[in-house]
Amino acid sequence: MNEVLKAMKERRSVRSYTETMPEKEKIEQIIEAGLYAASGMGKQSPVILAVTDRKLRDRLAEANRKIGGWEGDFDPFYGAPAVLVVLADKTVPTAVYDGSLVMGNMMLAAHALGLGSCWIHRAKQEFEEEEFLAVLKELGCEGEFEGIGNMILGYPAGDIPAAKERKEGRVFFAE
Repeated sequence: MNEVLKAMKERRSVRSYTETMPEKEKIEQIIEAGLYAASGMGKQSPVILAVTDRKLRDRLAEANRKIGGWEGDFDPFYGAPAVLVVLADKTVPTAVYDGSLVMGNMMLAAHALGLGSCWIHRAKQEFEEEEFLAVLKELGCEGEFEGIGNMILGYPAGDIPAAKERKEGRVFFAE
């Protein structure tokens, strides 16, 4: 079977990670895969914030926890040591779709490199907060961005979940 199609069938969301930070080379390869995602009119508007700093990762996780309404010490990033945040230019009509394609490419690349990943929502709300807008500004990321998703990333702690059977009746041919 084609390696790309195989990765698409095998990739699963991982919700348990070791503390080991993925190698920078692997993170860069995953980011590159995201940068090659298709985008409306080839605008390439999404940007990626690669968070490997533990303090910033924990601040994002805490904001995500509060937005999600969880109590206590729940970690919505499931212990993943790295987070790749995808944001897209609000002025581009295809921003959400373009950012979603970036997320998909990166999750497939992570799987292909032996890493686990999971799309964690609430990046939109996180990057409406002044605290995280200031982070973007400090990094020189200027513009009007909407958070599309947090892709948590790391080495899986345990087995990768098995694929569920695909539902019937979801394809219609107009021949």
